[in-house]
Amino acid sequence: MSENVNTIPADALEQPETTKHEPRSEISELSKKGYQLLKENRIADAMDCFAKILQADESNNYALVGMGDAARKRNSFRNAVEYYLRCLSHHPGNNYALFGLADCYKALNQYHKAIEIWEQYLIHDDKNITVLTRVADAYRKVRDFKHSKAVYLRVLEMESQNPYAIIGLGHLHYDFKEYQAALFYWEKMLESNREGVDIRVLTSIGNCHRKLKTFEDGIPYFETALKRDAHNFYALFGLADCYRGMNQQHRSLDYWNRILEQDPRNKVILTRAGDAYRNLDDYERASDYYRRALNIEFDTYAVLGLAVMSKVQGRHDEAIESLRRLIQQDPKNYRFYMEIADCCIKKGDRRRAIEFLGEFQKLGLRNNHVAEFMDRLCS
Repeated sequence: MSENVNTIPADALEQPETTKHEPRSEISELSKKGYQLLKENRIADAMDCFAKILQADESNNYALVGMGDAARKRNSFRNAVEYYLRCLSHHPGNNYALFGLADCYKALNQYHKAIEIWEQYLIHDDKNITVLTRVADAYRKVRDFKHSKAVYLRVLEMESQNPYAIIGLGHLHYDFKEYQAALFYWEKMLESNREGVDIRVLTSIGNCHRKLKTFEDGIPYFETALKRDAHNFYALFGLADCYRGMNQQHRSLDYWNRILEQDPRNKVILTRAGDAYRNLDDYERASDYYRRALNIEFDTYAVLGLAVMSKVQGRHDEAIESLRRLIQQDPKNYRFYMEIADCCIKKGDRRRAIEFLGEFQKLGLRNNHVAEFMDRLCS
């Protein structure tokens, strides 16, 4: 959801100072024309107008901001930064240059710089809700929960139903795994516009339920989203994962395969579908999906799935060999040691099982699953 920000400075219609090269009226007309062309998205024509002004007055603030806005519209953020900085070097505190510069830094993922510039802007206009929500968003991006939440709540004090602050708080709490709090804000957004609410609100509520493992409660939100957009990836994924969490593998496969119809080379989904077939004891199809994933590129979970199938089918040495290779790739993944130990138990070699679990514990890592398995073996 993007905010409609009018990039045309209100004082662009005022008369700029007279220069010795161009009469005041001509510069004024070029400025007004340039900003009107920007509104019409005729970017090249707008830049021509601003360039003519800069030929007459290289420090003209309207033209420098205009050139920055034009470059920003073209996503040429580094060029835009140069124009805004030029403007600020001649006109410190120019709000339009500050706003544009901060937006460019945000687009370049330089969030700390964006925050610094927006804070300068707020010195002149500390009640600008558009800027405040951007500051809160930037704090969220740099994982500063405290400052982000404080600024979002400040916006809500000024405008209690501001959608950007409510949505931002939902994202903020979700990012920090506070799913119940995130759910509160997403549901608040839904209540304000149940019929016309953005589809992303529906999938976000569904995702909170996925994380909270209240899968049945999440399903209706994903289903509603899917009614609006039958190909929505997040709705399809959410439904598949909810049914997976409810151990209804047949139903999850309906949605994994619908995703694969759109994106047949998605190795994550291929692996998830392989897991579903494996849990249904359809090893032939499971193997096919895992190998399709591996044909795209190496995938840990595809190799793990194949190893687990080898174990189930009694090919314990083959499974152990695959799992040992996975340990070389990721020596801190406890699951690999657990599976190897289980293979050893099934071979009747309790001593080797204990040795493998001991290798994990020698890494200095604490894992309850490994500790409990070791206690059972040693008791």
